[in-house]
Amino acid sequence: MIKLDLEKYNYELPDERIARFPVEPRDSSKLLIYKDLQISEDVFNKVNNHLPENTFLVFNNTKVIPARLFFQKTNGVVIEVFLLNPVEPSSVISQVMETTDTCTWACMIGNKKRFKEKVVGTYHIHPENVELTAELVDSEKNYVKFSWNNSDLTFAEIVRFFGQIPLPPYLKRETEQKDYETYQTVYSKNDGAVAAPTAGLHFTEQVFADLAQKGVKHDFVTLHVGAGTFQPIKVQNVVEHKMHCEQIVFDKSFIINLLENALFVIPIGTTSMRSLESLYWFGVKLLSGEQTFFIEKLSPYNQTESFTAEQSLKAIIDYMNENSLSQLVGETEIFIFPSYEFKICKGIITNFHQPDSTLILLVAALVGENWKKIYDYALENNFRFLSYGDSSLLIP
Repeated sequence: MIKLDLEKYNYELPDERIARFPVEPRDSSKLLIYKDLQISEDVFNKVNNHLPENTFLVFNNTKVIPARLFFQKTNGVVIEVFLLNPVEPSSVISQVMETTDTCTWACMIGNKKRFKEKVVGTYHIHPENVELTAELVDSEKNYVKFSWNNSDLTFAEIVRFFGQIPLPPYLKRETEQKDYETYQTVYSKNDGAVAAPTAGLHFTEQVFADLAQKGVKHDFVTLHVGAGTFQPIKVQNVVEHKMHCEQIVFDKSFIINLLENALFVIPIGTTSMRSLESLYWFGVKLLSGEQTFFIEKLSPYNQTESFTAEQSLKAIIDYMNENSLSQLVGETEIFIFPSYEFKICKGIITNFHQPDSTLILLVAALVGENWKKIYDYALENNFRFLSYGDSSLLIP
């Protein structure tokens, strides 16, 4: 049994260092650079100056949905329903967001004891009202069935009418209108996340233009960030932590592009990193005779056979060709912590994370004991922390 002491990955984060709001413009945030064991800093809009020319950047283009839905009963009681993941008519988020009549989701429910009968919300769209009905169909699993009275509207459109963007709980404030823009990357595309891939919030069209001028290539994956990303570790041996499961989507064109540019891959954020490393392990499964794209949290640590990234990616492309697949949908609960050996990623662009979190462990897996030195520098030099905070480029 692997053992890893939680206390080793703690640090003191003063409340005033948590960024409650983003800087404007978004690419004017600070950038910490850790490269060749040295720490320096710059402004994020100069990030292209610090990337090797053969860098291939991978972004997560998931789009945050207004996942907090509120329903007021006739007696005034408010029921809050927080969307987690769909179960009907499909578990594939992109498909469910396009449904036009009914769907069922696993949810977190506020005021659940008062959720005894169907509740209805109304939104006025000229010249008619749209009604969204929520019904608790499985109290044990917190399954809520949604239906609406306008088949011209997809569920994605429905949640935009009725829902609120779910800000991280540590921001300790209500969602404001501006958050609908600032808590979304400029390249967000595929509806389904309940939290933003925040490392990408610093990128602007100008930053992309500067990267292109330097010849830095990039591409996109989709990992729909779940609420489990905020789940604190509550066990002393972190390996016993129940890791959340998230859905990932890869286009075949992306995997081909990745194979052609696999020399120096830098993911934008922890979700992109988890996606890429999970993709590698799916290739290993295929090479070992297994075709299920579900990466268990500790499976990488139990693998005895060794394959290169090139072998893994080629196996996936062959599998997709044989099965006439243009897109690959999988699930991962991969847990990246110190002792993990990275197979695809050579570094990361990421924000500064909470103490005692799975994301600190991921950073420590990449940079080793120097994670503490990096975070001490950030604290001593007025970097802003967490989702709306500053950024770092970490290349061990």
